[in-house]
Amino acid sequence: MRKVKLFLLAALLSANAIAAMAATGHEIKLTVKEFPNQDIILGYYFNSKMYVRDTVRTDAAGLAIFKDEEALPGGLYLFYLPNGKYFDVLVSDEQHFALRTDTMDLVGNLSISGARESELFLGYQQFIDKQHKNYDRVQKELASAGNDEEAKAKLRAEAEALGNEVADYMNREIAQYPGTFYAKFLKGLQDPDIPDFEVAEGTANPDSVIQAMTYHYYKEHFFDNIDLQDERFLRTPYFAQKLETFIDKLVIQVPDSVVKEGVRLIEMARGNEEMFRFLVQFMFNRANESKIMGMDAAMVAFAEKYYLSGEATWADQEFLDKLETRVREIKPTLIGNKAHEMRMESIEGQIYSLNELNAEITIVAFFEPSCGHCKKEIPKLYREVFEPYRSKGVQVFAVYTLADREEWTNFINEHELYDWINVYDPYHQTHFRDYYDIKSTPTIFILDREKKIIAKKLDVDQMPGFLDYVLSNK
Repeated sequence: MRKVKLFLLAALLSANAIAAMAATGHEIKLTVKEFPNQDIILGYYFNSKMYVRDTVRTDAAGLAIFKDEEALPGGLYLFYLPNGKYFDVLVSDEQHFALRTDTMDLVGNLSISGARESELFLGYQQFIDKQHKNYDRVQKELASAGNDEEAKAKLRAEAEALGNEVADYMNREIAQYPGTFYAKFLKGLQDPDIPDFEVAEGTANPDSVIQAMTYHYYKEHFFDNIDLQDERFLRTPYFAQKLETFIDKLVIQVPDSVVKEGVRLIEMARGNEEMFRFLVQFMFNRANESKIMGMDAAMVAFAEKYYLSGEATWADQEFLDKLETRVREIKPTLIGNKAHEMRMESIEGQIYSLNELNAEITIVAFFEPSCGHCKKEIPKLYREVFEPYRSKGVQVFAVYTLADREEWTNFINEHELYDWINVYDPYHQTHFRDYYDIKSTPTIFILDREKKIIAKKLDVDQMPGFLDYVLSNK
């Protein structure tokens, strides 16, 4: 009897092991009878884009089986069909399930079995599709209602009711299925609730104060409905869009604000390796690719805090070495830094000190006469900026970056650049390239009276407007 019990126990354990093995990885069976012997793509969302995960050819009955020993990372996936249409499916923990649909109505006729959260999401999709159709009908009726104000009022009320029904549906689903990614996904679609702010009686400009309070609350709580410890949000179509909205529309576009809010988000994801990595890369790339003058300070801040500190364990050494070099090159020229001193020689042999120039505004322009852009921009800088603004306290420190005195002299004479300060450093005593990040010419910096950098790499056409602003607000 003991041997029989042991045998049964061993058989039970073996069956459980086989069942566990069968449940690992993923196996998704999709049937679309209209597409026999054709390729169907399984894709996913990531960073506002769609990517291909797998491609499977259907059999004669239109069945495609997407199967692998590796489980799919949770998120929203899509099946892309040969006719160019696609539909979304939420994938969570249950990854052995079947789908069936037809081309008459991909979502309306879609059925799912074997994955509860996927089924729930399908129910949400079908409900939203019905609401959209009703809303479109209402809008068409509104457009044709003409001057019938009573009919239009009823239609507007119906449209509002449709929106309320959607909100109620989502809230019920979120409450009914707590802890599921399905509920998290729906919650992530919602904006944070903003309280009704009040100000003390007698407050000056109360509407403006309330507007400011609302803005700060909304910005502070913008991600309340998204769990930044759950990397599945990365594979949704809306997460990256919310990030872009937050950074571009809610955060003031100055480096300090971008860094402060970026670090706050990144630190909320600390502990989740994938989300942490994504947010670090997102914020760094956003700052690095920004066209806003001075945003390189944010890039430097993110680089030093996360990459050069050793926290970006995913970055290879070649990238880190190049980044360290680039940060070292940029840092001396960040907006707000004092420009590095340069003592250089003029054509007449006189030594000029940048720091000792007595000017409200000093423009430092590095150029090479053989540079095609310099041939156009440097004379233009002289005519359209220096000459009109010299009487307002603007001086130009024009630095020839090479050592060919004859080339330099010919350029000055040809364009009659006599009245500003022409200097060069033929023996490289100032090491100016180490402090001014000159990757191309012309490279131009604008300094205030204390020789702090207030602008850089502006086109000459942009300078008059900038100088007018600075001089009128000094």
